[in-house]
Amino acid sequence: MIHPQAIVDPKAQLAADVSVGPWTYIGPDVVIDSGTRIESHVVIKGPTRIGKNNRIFQFSSVGEDTPDLKYKGEPTRLVIGDNNTIRECVTIHRGTVQDRSETTIGNNNLLMAYVHVGHDSVIGNHCILVNNTALAGHVVVGDWANLSGFTLVHQFCLIGAYSFTAMGTAIGKDVPAFVTVQGNPAEARSMNFEGMKRRGFDEDTIKALRSAYKIVYRQNLTLDQALVELDAMPPMPQLQLFIDSLKSSTRGITR
Repeated sequence: MIHPQAIVDPKAQLAADVSVGPWTYIGPDVVIDSGTRIESHVVIKGPTRIGKNNRIFQFSSVGEDTPDLKYKGEPTRLVIGDNNTIRECVTIHRGTVQDRSETTIGNNNLLMAYVHVGHDSVIGNHCILVNNTALAGHVVVGDWANLSGFTLVHQFCLIGAYSFTAMGTAIGKDVPAFVTVQGNPAEARSMNFEGMKRRGFDEDTIKALRSAYKIVYRQNLTLDQALVELDAMPPMPQLQLFIDSLKSSTRGITR
């Protein structure tokens, strides 16, 4: 399963069925679980943990030191879950001790060609990052988020679950859950209603979220005023997810 022209450090731990292509380098303190396939010309450095049934395509750099100037060689980590697809030329850096000491990628994500995931970032589950999307350090991306090509995300931004960014969006503030943003700088345009339908949201849920969006974005209220009105709406898990994403914002929300 390991090509004779691959270089795998003796201190790396690979499950018996891990496939490694030619001219790939896997360094020490790398652990790769069963079913994962590493194509040719991939560099994986550690400390890095990669779960089951992932596929990493050629010329990707996974688990490299961050170029952040505060990084001084500490043994920080990268943790990748299961069933992720990491396409060509993706770069993923480990964390820094000044934050979480860990960059984390969940399960069932698709990172298309030339995506960059900066240090200490967290990507949830079922996310799609389209070609050339770049996350600066300390970015958090919620489950089912979809970031279109050439999306740029400033450090410390929160990208809410089920949110959607249009092509070429430059994000400098937090994006609430379900919200669609576009432009440079990013502006809120609507909610990701198409994504909701694809995820099986019922009409009542979509109607409630549409009303919530109008409260925040169409009534000229301050965020605190809008939250008072949102808290008075009939409770619903998806609505609470939207409210929580507003309350947890530290950089201010994209308007």
